[in-house]
Amino acid sequence: MAALELIAFDIETTGFAVADTVTVAGFALPVGVRVFCQTGGRSPSSDDVEMAVRERVDCHVQVSLHATERALLEALGTFVTERFADDDVLLAAFNGETWQAGFDLPFLRTRLARTGVEWPFQDLPYTDLLPVLTQRFNTMMDDESEARRDLAGVYATLCDGAVGAMDPFDDSQEAVTAFENGHFGDLVTHNVADVQRTRQLGLVAERYCSKSDFQLKSLTPTVDSKG
Repeated sequence: MAALELIAFDIETTGFAVADTVTVAGFALPVGVRVFCQTGGRSPSSDDVEMAVRERVDCHVQVSLHATERALLEALGTFVTERFADDDVLLAAFNGETWQAGFDLPFLRTRLARTGVEWPFQDLPYTDLLPVLTQRFNTMMDDESEARRDLAGVYATLCDGAVGAMDPFDDSQEAVTAFENGHFGDLVTHNVADVQRTRQLGLVAERYCSKSDFQLKSLTPTVDSKG
């Protein structure tokens, strides 16, 4: 596990249905966070959004804005190919594909298929942090409560809570409203908080859990459509 650099991944969307779209995709790296945000055809300044985010977070953030979902997905694929192609990295998400089929990867697969954009995570190993964090740590707050299984709750239980304080939203549903209203600074800041929480939780799990506790899989498709 130590040989692979953990990269956290998270998306925001307009909802949960197949016709909903990806609005933000973010990656937390050791050197900062890279975020892709689609604007739905609106034309805010990337510099203004990036500055608004940097004023509220304690890490380096690079933001690019894209007029459409397709443009966002294409830029995401280019970034992954150029940034991770020759690096030993482990892509990680929290409930990206596990509990109730997860969210991020199934949603992303559907949107890529409907837009005709290639799968971006060729040759990348992947792990979902939800199982190791909820099965190998005690996240029960008291004898009468259920164990915490959401990202914010598990983070608040196992980490110092500093990243949670940066999040402008109390609920992820607010990300939908922020996109509709063009509040891209808030939307991107929320994504930055989520990928930072995910990466910090992954690092905690690496410190206290064995390699066998992590469920790794390859994200390489069975058929390479480029071939």
